[in-house]
Amino acid sequence: MTRFIGMDVHKREVEICIVDQKGKVLKRSRCACDRETLEKLARTQFTKRDHVALETTTNAWAVADLIRPHVARVVVSNPVKTRIIADAKIKTDKVDAEVLAQLLRCDYLPEVWAPDVNTRLLRRLCSRRAGMVASRIATKNRVHSLLGGLLIQAPLQDLFGPQGRLWLDGVELPAEHRAVLGVDLRLLDAVNREIELLDKQLKTLAYHDDRMRLLVTIPGIDYTVAVALIAALGDLSRFRDGDHVASYLGLVPSTRQSGDQCYHGPITKCGRGYTRWMLIQAAQHLALTHGPLGAFFRRLSRRKGHCIAVVAAARKMVTIAFLMLKHNEPYRYASPQPTRDKLVRLRVTATGEKRYAKPALGTKGRPASYGSKVHQVRQPGLAEVYAAEKLPPIATIDALPPGEREMLKRKSLTEIVEKKQKPRQRIRKNGRLLPEA
Repeated sequence: MTRFIGMDVHKREVEICIVDQKGKVLKRSRCACDRETLEKLARTQFTKRDHVALETTTNAWAVADLIRPHVARVVVSNPVKTRIIADAKIKTDKVDAEVLAQLLRCDYLPEVWAPDVNTRLLRRLCSRRAGMVASRIATKNRVHSLLGGLLIQAPLQDLFGPQGRLWLDGVELPAEHRAVLGVDLRLLDAVNREIELLDKQLKTLAYHDDRMRLLVTIPGIDYTVAVALIAALGDLSRFRDGDHVASYLGLVPSTRQSGDQCYHGPITKCGRGYTRWMLIQAAQHLALTHGPLGAFFRRLSRRKGHCIAVVAAARKMVTIAFLMLKHNEPYRYASPQPTRDKLVRLRVTATGEKRYAKPALGTKGRPASYGSKVHQVRQPGLAEVYAAEKLPPIATIDALPPGEREMLKRKSLTEIVEKKQKPRQRIRKNGRLLPEA
């Protein structure tokens, strides 16, 4: 006989309700939420014909992994959607467990995708980094609050850089406030060290994952955004197109429609909020970017304002990222030098491998510009940058689809794209690259 089991999982206990195919409650029980108890429960009381349902919690995936070998199916549901379907004025653990079992029996339980082990690791690392960054910000705010309460104005804008730390160490404060400041500064140093270690781990993961290296080529996206996006999406084959990815991340407008009335409001903000926030922060950098993404951002910003343009650009970046991952192709319109710098930093941190330019064969002596502080610098084209970093090649303008070529022509971007794909000579004076003529 097929049974349907609802499990209301908490940190220390699990409430269990078992119903048959007709919805009759067969058994209720409660057990401790630890590995030994759950393994014994699944081995002795569950069968290979049982279907189990539980909601996503901190330990839901660990519970699901323990039970899955002993039952026919384990369904992990979205608690927000389950609450909407089965809202009740009387809410207890017994009621929740029975609701899960009944919804599973009727095949009306909103199921969530079960991430694999690597995706869970990436999500844990992203959450840990977000928590440590929040701790760092809170510590800095406490230092600013301490100085503000004493009416002390810092002479430096960056209070936590090298010069700012020297000033903080030497500023005159009452003894009790100096002790409090010392605690915050020691906490800040400890958090910074942990963030550096975690960033090194994330860079290593990003360098050895071809998908993340492709995403890093998009303007505004660095390894932190790439890791967060891959952690949120997981298996890309479960999405039909880029629009579904944007909807999954909550970057599409909400819609309220009834009869002849239809209202489109703010974005839905579904999915992982950390990934959405990272994408919106990445879109802030597009204002000064040359290429289709930068042109789209500036055009929309003039029409509808900066905030709307940022969210719309983040959504477009997601759809572009989906196509790049699907076709295994880096971004076609990136600026060569910033993209090269990002890829080189990733490689050096992950592997320690540094590559230095070698003089051309047959070259003797020093160049004529030696000692003048003015000399020419060769900058590789985008295709050359991708080849040096062992990324897939990009399509030339002639090989692009007709619609894409027409878009570049209509936006007056053809010449800019051609420049990016070819190597150039730039003038460097006193250690700084001069603007192109």
